[in-house]
Amino acid sequence: MNYKYLLIDSYDEGAIVRITLNRPAARNAQNRGLLEDLAHAFAAAEKDDKVRVVILAGAGPIFSGGHDLGSDEQKTETNPGPQQLESFRTNGAARQAAEKRSLQEWHYFFQNTLRWRNLRKITIAQAHGKVISAGLMLMWSCDLIVAADDTLFSDVVGTRLGMCGMEYFAHPWEFGPRKAKELMLTSDAIDADEAYRLGMVSKVYPKDQLAEKTLTFARRIAVVPTMAALMIKESVNQTVDNMGFYNALNASFTLHQVNHAHWAELHATRGENPHPCATPEDGVPDWRNPPPTQISRKDS
Repeated sequence: MNYKYLLIDSYDEGAIVRITLNRPAARNAQNRGLLEDLAHAFAAAEKDDKVRVVILAGAGPIFSGGHDLGSDEQKTETNPGPQQLESFRTNGAARQAAEKRSLQEWHYFFQNTLRWRNLRKITIAQAHGKVISAGLMLMWSCDLIVAADDTLFSDVVGTRLGMCGMEYFAHPWEFGPRKAKELMLTSDAIDADEAYRLGMVSKVYPKDQLAEKTLTFARRIAVVPTMAALMIKESVNQTVDNMGFYNALNASFTLHQVNHAHWAELHATRGENPHPCATPEDGVPDWRNPPPTQISRKDS
C-alpha cells in the first residue's frame, strides 16, 4: 500500500519493519490522514506473519510535535467537500457538541493508541529531536523506546491549551506521579538521560547512529521465538492492567472530555467560537508562538 504520510522500510526478509512518520515540514503533527495511514500500516504489520518487530520513527528534525491543530491539510480533511475524509462523517461526526468531540477522540486518539499498545508484535519507538504532547502517545504505545541523545520529552498542553494532558493519559505510569504533575504544570521537558533514569527509555544512542543502532537492537529482539516474545509482552501488559492502568486510562479520557467541555462552554457564554481549549484570552500563551521549553532540573 502507498501511504501519503508514512515511509515503510523492511529488513531481514521482512522480519523487521520500520514505519516512519513523514510530515517533516509539519514536524510530524498528527492530522487525521497520518493517523489513518498509521492504523493501516500497523494492521498490515500485524497481519504479516513474517514480521517480528515494528519500529516507529519520525522523519525530519523531530519525532512528533503532537496533534495537528489547524494546518491546511487538516482543514481540508475536516471541512465538508470532495476531499473530506470519511472519518469526519462517521464515528460520531454527525452528532453535536461534546458528544461529537468525545466520540471522535475516543475512536481516533484513545482507541487507536490503545490498539497499537496491544499490537500482536513487539514495537520499538525510535525517538529523536522533540517528542511533544500527543507525540508521547504514539511513543508510549510502543513496547520499548530508544532515543537519540538530543531528545527532549514534554507535554505542553496544560500551560498552552489549558488541558489535562492527552486522550491516552499514561503520564503517571511513564513519568511517575509527582514528576507527571511537575512536567504538566510547568511544560518543562526531560532529556534522554533523565528518561533513561526513569525507565521510560531503554537505550540512548548518538543522534547520527540512531537508525542503525535501533535496527541492531530490533534484530536482537527479532530472534526471540514469537510465542515467547508475545507472552512476555502480554504478561507485562496484563500485570500493568491489573494494577489499574486500563481503568485509569478510561477514567482519564472522561476527565479529558470534561476539560474540553469547560472551555467550549466558557467561550460560548462569551459569544465566541466554542473552541474546546484555552486561548490567549484565558491567560495562556498563543500556542503558535509559545515561550521556549525549559529542561526540568533539580536545582532550578
